[in-house]
Amino acid sequence: MTKDLPILIAGGGIGGLAAAIGLAQKGIATLVLEKAHQLGEIGAGIQLGPNAFHAFDYLGVGDAARSLAVYIDNLRLMDAISGSEITRIPLDEAFRTRFRNPYAVIHRSDLHAAFLHACEAHPLVTLRTAAEVVDYDQDTTSVTATLASGERLRGAALIGADGLWSKVRQKLVGDGAPRVSGHTTYRSVIPTDDMPEDLRWNAATLWAGPKCHIVHYPLKGWKMFNLVVTYHNDAPSPEAAVPVDHDEVRTGFAHVAPVARQIIDRGQNWKRWVLCDRDPVTNWIDGRVVLLGDAAHPMLQYFAQGACMAMEDAVALAHCLDHHAGLDAAFAEYQRLRALRTARVQLQSREIGQHVYHPAGAHAALRNAVMSSKTPENWYDIVDWLYGSTGLEGAVSAESHAA
Repeated sequence: MTKDLPILIAGGGIGGLAAAIGLAQKGIATLVLEKAHQLGEIGAGIQLGPNAFHAFDYLGVGDAARSLAVYIDNLRLMDAISGSEITRIPLDEAFRTRFRNPYAVIHRSDLHAAFLHACEAHPLVTLRTAAEVVDYDQDTTSVTATLASGERLRGAALIGADGLWSKVRQKLVGDGAPRVSGHTTYRSVIPTDDMPEDLRWNAATLWAGPKCHIVHYPLKGWKMFNLVVTYHNDAPSPEAAVPVDHDEVRTGFAHVAPVARQIIDRGQNWKRWVLCDRDPVTNWIDGRVVLLGDAAHPMLQYFAQGACMAMEDAVALAHCLDHHAGLDAAFAEYQRLRALRTARVQLQSREIGQHVYHPAGAHAALRNAVMSSKTPENWYDIVDWLYGSTGLEGAVSAESHAA
C-alpha cells in the first residue's frame, strides 16, 4: 500500500467506524467520509449475539459496549394468535460458556457512539461530515474518491461502507435499486412504565402471526422498551423513518391475540420502514476498492445480524490488511472469509421472515410443533455456526509483512 496516503472509508455508520478503528489499531490511517452533516445513527434497539462481542473485543471497544448493553435472559418465540409460548432459548451460563460471550440488546445510537468515541480518540482516524462519496477512479498506486460537492480526495484504497444505497457498490457491482421485500416495519420506543406490566420480560420476545410479527425488549438500563412490528403488506417501494399514526400500525395486527395487540396500543411516535435487501454477490472488489457492511451484503432484519455482520467485516478486513503485504492479497482473503458467511445470513434472513415468523394454518402449527420440541442444547447446536464464530476461522495467521 501507499504509506503516505490514508485508506478512504465511504460511510460513517457502525460498519465504517468499526473498520476505521480496526485499521487504526493495525497502524493504518483512515479518512472517514460521511454524507450526513453530523455523525449519528437512526433507529432504536439492535440485538447483539455473542459474535458481536467477539468483534467488540478485537476492535478494542469491548468494555464500552458491555457497559451500555442490556443482558437479557431468554430469546422467546410466542404464538401471536393463541398468545402462548412456542419456545425459548435460555441465555444463561450454559449459553455463555458454549459461545464464550453473552447475548444482549443495545440502543443503536449507543453502539455507534462507542465506535465514534474510539475513532475520535485515535490519531490515525480522521472524520469528515457532509462528504458523500458519489464516484471513484483509480490507478496502480492510489484511488481518488469524488464527493457530491465535486471535491476529489486521494487515498491508498477505498472501503465502501455507505449502506443499502451505496454509490460505491453501484459502480463496483451495478445491480440497480435494492430488492423491495413487501414487508413494512414500524418502530417505536416507549418508557418502561408504559409497557404492560405482564410483558415486561427480560427477553428479546417475538410474537409470530400470519403475515406479521411483533418484537419487544428492554433498552438503556430498563428505562425504555424497544417495539418493532412488521407485517407483509406488499409495499411497492422503499421508505425509511416515515412518521405514521397508530391506526396505520394497527391495520396489520387486527387478527392477533389481545395480549399481543396491546403492545401496539402503547407505542408512541411510530415510524415506518419498507424493508429491502439485495441478492448476494460473489465479488466485492474492484482493484483498490472493496465493500463492507450493508454496501456488501444488505439483509433483512429477521436474523438480527446486520450490525453484527458489519463488525465482523471490520475485524476480517483489519486482520487481512495486517497479514498481507499488498492490497490484492488482503482484499482477496477478506472476501474469501466473508462472502459466503454473509450470503448465508442474507438468504436465511429471508427464509426466517417468510417461513418461521409469518406462516398461518398448518404451516404455523407445524412450526410450533417442531420448535417447541427442541431443547436448549438443540438450539445451541443450530446457532453454533453463527454465534460461535469470530469471523476469522480459516484466516491466514502468518505475521504481517511491511506494506
